[in-house]
Amino acid sequence: MVDPALTAAMISVGTTAATSAANAIANAVKASGAIIKLEPGEFSKILSKTTNPLLVVSPTGFKKKKTRYLFCWKGFVFFCETKEQMILPTGTETILAKKIWVPN
Repeated sequence: MVDPALTAAMISVGTTAATSAANAIANAVKASGAIIKLEPGEFSKILSKTTNPLLVVSPTGFKKKKTRYLFCWKGFVFFCETKEQMILPTGTETILAKKIWVPN
């Protein structure tokens, strides 16, 4: 026979863990600020307006290979995901990241 008090305690711990995880995700989203997702053409257009941009690049996907791009300009963070690698403007500095995570 299962002790009702033990069951209630286990449910409480599970609920607390789920709440903590949800709060951690919400705080991560707040800390990252606004991330603007763009189509590749618009992303390239904005990237070409900058001088010597610093771009974070990360390959992603298992079967469907994609590349993710992230950079900051004028206080905004821009994100793009493409099926093919982008041609980058001359002078672009890149950082190869293992992973770029962007909240949905």
